Amino acid sequence: MFRTHTCGELRISDVNTEVTLSGWVQRSRKMGGMTFIDLRDRYGITQLVFNEAVNAPLCEQANKLGREFVIQIKGMVNERFSKNANISTGDIEIIVSKLDILNAAATPPFTIEDNTDGGDDLRMKYRYLDLRRNAVRANLELRHKMTIEVRSYLDKLGFLEVETPVLIGSTPEGARDFVVPSRMNLGQFYALPQSPQIFKQLLMVSGFDRYFQIVKCFRDEDLRADRQPEFTQIDCEMSFVEQEDVITTFEGMSKHLFKSIRGIEIVEPFLRMSWQDAMKQYGSDKPDLRFGMKFVELADIMKGYGFLVFDDAAYIGGICVEGAASYTRKQLDALTEFVKKSQIGAKGLVYARVEADGSVKSSVDKFYSQEVLQQMKEAFGAKGGDLILILSGDNAMKTRKQLCELRLEMGNQLGLRDKNTFVCLWVVDFPLFEWDEEQHRFMATHHPFTS
Repeated sequence: MFRTHTCGELRISDVNTEVTLSGWVQRSRKMGGMTFIDLRDRYGITQLVFNEAVNAPLCEQANKLGREFVIQIKGMVNERFSKNANISTGDIEIIVSKLDILNAAATPPFTIEDNTDGGDDLRMKYRYLDLRRNAVRANLELRHKMTIEVRSYLDKLGFLEVETPVLIGSTPEGARDFVVPSRMNLGQFYALPQSPQIFKQLLMVSGFDRYFQIVKCFRDEDLRADRQPEFTQIDCEMSFVEQEDVITTFEGMSKHLFKSIRGIEIVEPFLRMSWQDAMKQYGSDKPDLRFGMKFVELADIMKGYGFLVFDDAAYIGGICVEGAASYTRKQLDALTEFVKKSQIGAKGLVYARVEADGSVKSSVDKFYSQEVLQQMKEAFGAKGGDLILILSGDNAMKTRKQLCELRLEMGNQLGLRDKNTFVCLWVVDFPLFEWDEEQHRFMATHHPFTS
């Protein structure tokens, strides 16, 4: 038997119990004639104690252990003199009587810690080491718990989980297909599914009125923070229902997940917003409503005063950042560089500070009188100490998306995007098609059956 207990299991009630543990060396500390080893597995950390006065050869063996060595120990559970409230096993330690090295390890290229010193590229190269970190492990555990809860919830509502094929014929969807050449039919190709849409439609007409699948999907798209070539989705379909039935079912599932996974009970109905309003007010079909900064359109106020950037623009819009008038010129220049990055693509940024006395000082003062700037201030509902940030462009939708990125950046800088705060939203009435500037044709915004 390689272990009798895990490294996160032992408690004060286990004192004087002989145990066998196996795991990875997290760190070691030598203090006088004592050596302390933190032994880690995915369940937690347990402190091991080696005493040179009691067993010098064993202590010498422990002193040669490096980080990420895989070891097995036998020993007696002992109450710790100096307890550690930060770990679940902090009341006990193991007085080791036997040590076996199961696998020696080279020094890892980065620390196996929550705040590691390894960059993204390095951690991806040594992914098997990165997966040992608590933060990554917790994400996988969360994903596991969610899939269990999703299956349980939908099963109780009569949904049937059905696996659908991965090698399919190409169907018109919202992105490019990944293709797989056919060995049996030269010159012909399979496509990897962007979604199981065709198959779940077949299930519906076959009488399987409630289907779901936790399924891998593939889309040949450029990499972005919210777009990957392959991803997993909770895929569902229902027959004999209307939009309200679908929303009610999956709003209930979302509330169930919040309660069972995070211990958060959401009583109020989710907010609802049309796609048109979401794009107009936030520049995104998944707006972050944890903070304000709703877009204000300014073309009627700011055009016609000789500032060609605005006079020639198809869209002029901005956000009001409460209490940010104290931003320095250096900070504002950094924001300008942020929106000019190739990933965002704006040509520049106009800003205006609302002073304590209500007057407005802007980066384009020479074009606008105080009267016009006051109209702009009123449009935002701005007050003393606020900062107004404005973007313009010859494509309204593109400029709104740029302004969205600026809004999110300000939310990050001001600490308004708290990961433990949740505002749930249904975005409804999505368009069926949108114009693709690269291909000069209309493309499905999402799969035609689901828009």
